[in-house]
Amino acid sequence: MTEEELLQHWQRLENLITAKTGALPCFDDILLYIGILESGMPPKELNEREKTDLIQMATCTVLVPARYYQLFWVEDTGWPHYKELQRLPPMPREELEQLLMPWIIQYAVKNRMI
Repeated sequence: MTEEELLQHWQRLENLITAKTGALPCFDDILLYIGILESGMPPKELNEREKTDLIQMATCTVLVPARYYQLFWVEDTGWPHYKELQRLPPMPREELEQLLMPWIIQYAVKNRMI
């Protein structure tokens, strides 16, 4: 996927989430949205711990195809648990977002979000 195609897909994803939430999402908002979808949680006000857990779970979810994580177990509630296959190297936030972006797009396309 070219950089231009990646950015076009990203814009579509932002537009989808904006239409659903009424606000332009930041990067963490996109991961939070994916986390909520994956967790099966009913809509509710989230505390900071829940948001952090959902963002972490979404990060694991989108990085499964990159072989950083493997789905290990799903609770009866629908909450997935992952086994770390390889540790993400330490990197600045901007680099992490650049690493995650194509995997988030792949997830969104696969799940017919965009």
